[in-house]
Amino acid sequence: MEFSKRHSLFFVLLFVYTILVQHFAAVNSIGVNYGTLGNNLPPPAQVAQFLKEKTTIDRVKLFDVNPDILRAFAGTGIFVAVTVPNGEIPNLVNMKNARRWVGDNIKPFYPQTKINYILVGNEVLHWGPQNVIDNLVGAMRALHNALIRSGIQGVNVTTAHALSILESSDPPSLAKFRPGWDKGDLAPILQFLRQTKSPFMVNPYPYFGYSPEKGRFCTLQTQTPGVTDKYTKKLYTNMFDQLIDSVYTSMKKLGYGDVEIAVGETGWASAGETFEPKCTIPNAASYNGGLVKKYNQGTGTPLLPGRKFETYIFALFNENLKPGSLAERSFGLFQPDFTPVYDVGIMRGTAGVPDQPVPTPSPSVPKPPTQGNKKWCVPKAEATDAQLQSNIDYVCSQGGMDCGPIQANGACFNPNTVRAHASYVMNSWYQSKGRNDFGCDFSGTGAVTSSDPSNGSCSFLS
Repeated sequence: MEFSKRHSLFFVLLFVYTILVQHFAAVNSIGVNYGTLGNNLPPPAQVAQFLKEKTTIDRVKLFDVNPDILRAFAGTGIFVAVTVPNGEIPNLVNMKNARRWVGDNIKPFYPQTKINYILVGNEVLHWGPQNVIDNLVGAMRALHNALIRSGIQGVNVTTAHALSILESSDPPSLAKFRPGWDKGDLAPILQFLRQTKSPFMVNPYPYFGYSPEKGRFCTLQTQTPGVTDKYTKKLYTNMFDQLIDSVYTSMKKLGYGDVEIAVGETGWASAGETFEPKCTIPNAASYNGGLVKKYNQGTGTPLLPGRKFETYIFALFNENLKPGSLAERSFGLFQPDFTPVYDVGIMRGTAGVPDQPVPTPSPSVPKPPTQGNKKWCVPKAEATDAQLQSNIDYVCSQGGMDCGPIQANGACFNPNTVRAHASYVMNSWYQSKGRNDFGCDFSGTGAVTSSDPSNGSCSFLS
């Protein structure tokens, strides 16, 4: 009898151990953003099989709700996060619409496909318009309640934020959210996330803060002197830690330092135009490889030591239909034929990535002419007039933006088309916000170009 009890206890403990091992294996791998803007990408079933069998990636994030992809990942054990398009947010405040959305997009695939998140929009506060911002928390609550009423557990609701939500990030100790967004929008979001035990998801990109003199600091290289926050005396050896701690400090100042932080997007382009010298394979391999290594080691940040942040690298594939500069089509870890663009240590049976030097321009090489360094923001070819009009309305509603040139008798009134007017105001916004690539996204309707769009008497800022 005693042997039987010990025998039964052994199997109970073995079962519990197995569950724990599976659980921690599931949360100890890095994720990737799975975009689909390419005409040469492999079928979703092949992608799912490749990730499961050949890589350590155990979670993917989609920018939509793609039924073919959701079906392909059924039974793989790989987590899948789906995204509600920004434009659908206002309708989902209505509980009937939210339940219908869950019934159409989650229930047919769950739990065979391990859907772990519904992201309600992407960088909503950054891109607007105000009607979408105003309905964001309401839609998040409605979708959460719709999941509960449908008997679906284990799917969290959140939304991803561009770091334009920060008024400042250097030093991290003085960071805070932008006034207006802090208490009006971010506090209600954080309150919802606390109540539902969901993470605050952000998209930190040291890529956008790159300069040659900060090359090692931005690309997660080791043996950098770093910078010390003079108020906390914490040493920062990379920009990624700076950005995460800036988010944490800002959350803490609002009283939500207990909410978990997740990284929805971060990455580095491996190729670019002549005006994008930071886009090289060594830089991309150093940053993304360093990110994987940092994640696996669980080093955390100076303010959050030992913390592992759920992280999704941008992106899985080089996508040949993405508009804009070459860099936009070069963020992938893999080519469409599954060939690694470079090694970041995620292939099964491979070791981590060694530190690699960041190439810096030689002083003896002359700089390209000024014209080659200029960039403008213009609408993508596939952007609709409705989307572009929304961009115009948003930019022109912001204080300090001069939209007079596109008014009647203005220098840029002709040609009198929505696209021409949008081109002018989108570029004005982009230039005024520091000419960072993310300032030309406009919910996916803008693209950076090196061709001057000025015409006649209409001169575009540069």
